[in-house]
Amino acid sequence: MSSMSIEVGSVVEGVVTGITNFGAFVELPGGKVGLVHISEVADVYVRDVKDFLKEQDRVKVKVLSVDERGKIGLSIKQLTAPVNPGPRKPHTNDNRRPNRFNSLSFEDKLSKFLKDSDERLTDLKRNTDSKRGGRGGARRAE
Repeated sequence: MSSMSIEVGSVVEGVVTGITNFGAFVELPGGKVGLVHISEVADVYVRDVKDFLKEQDRVKVKVLSVDERGKIGLSIKQLTAPVNPGPRKPHTNDNRRPNRFNSLSFEDKLSKFLKDSDERLTDLKRNTDSKRGGRGGARRAE
């Protein structure tokens, strides 16, 4: 078992050996240690890795990358995230329009996400400002 090579795309089981504020270290078969970056821990927003993992947890991880220095990038969320969340539709008209989001590169998804969350923040600010009376808003004397 210990001679098992760690290949990109393979799924292995390991043990969480350490948790940092940017991810979790997982010891893989053969004694190698890889990192599950905080963005790969779960398919929801992860503020604190400790909310999801603790040391000595046995976890299944997918190998995302192995760089020339032997650093291993791992993902847990890619094993748990449903590929198509939401109700399953029969695949009848899907060939007409491919899902644009899935064909976007990571950078595009990221910038779209950031743009979306910026807009949400702006809306949020606008709403809270008007509730609070905002910048020089007319205050009613109660």
